[in-house]
Amino acid sequence: MKTVVHVMRHGEVHNPEKILYGRLADYHLSDRGQAQAHAVADWLAARDIIHVVASPLERAQETAAPIAARHGLDINVDDELIESMNVFQGQRVSPGDGALRDPRNWWHLRNPRRPSWGEPYAEIAARMKRAVSRARAAADGHEAVCVSHQLPVETLRRAMTDRPLHHFPTKRMCNLASVTSFYFHDEACVGWGYSELAGQ
Repeated sequence: MKTVVHVMRHGEVHNPEKILYGRLADYHLSDRGQAQAHAVADWLAARDIIHVVASPLERAQETAAPIAARHGLDINVDDELIESMNVFQGQRVSPGDGALRDPRNWWHLRNPRRPSWGEPYAEIAARMKRAVSRARAAADGHEAVCVSHQLPVETLRRAMTDRPLHHFPTKRMCNLASVTSFYFHDEACVGWGYSELAGQ
C-alpha cells in the first residue's frame, strides 16, 4: 500500500513587532501568507488527498483551509504538530536584537545541541513522527497533508532521514509554505522530497 504524507510549513505571518511568536495565540497569515496557502492548494488540487490535519495555531489552520476546501475536506487538528516551546517566546530575538543581548538570558544558550532554550529536539522529533504516523494511517493508500511549523518540520525531516537533529537555524530546508513529502510503502518510509510550491 503506497501512501504519501505532505508536511507543510505555514505561510508568512503578520508580525509587525518582529517577535518570536511561538505558541502565542492570535498570530494570523499576512496577505502574502494567504496567497502562499492558495498557491500550494492550487498545486495540490490534482493530488489524491483525503486527509488534512494542522497544528491548532491560527496560522497553520489558515494555511490548511484552502487545501481542505479544494478537496472538500474538514481540517483535523493534531496538537503534536504545534510549534516548539521556546523560552524567548514573545520577545525580539533577531541577531544583535532584544533578548539575546541581555546577559541574563545567556544561560539559555549554553547547549545548542539540546537545545537549552526550549523543547528538546528529540521530543519534537518523537511527537512529529507520531503525528505523521497518524496521518499516514488516516490516508492509507492515498495522500495526507499536515500543516506545522518550521522547527518541527525541519526536526522531523532530520529524524526521518537519520541526520543529526541539532543544526544551525540558517541551514534549515523549510522555507515559508514549503512542502516536505514522505513516501510510504505500507508503514515503511521509502523516500522523501522537498518543494517550494508557492515560490519565495
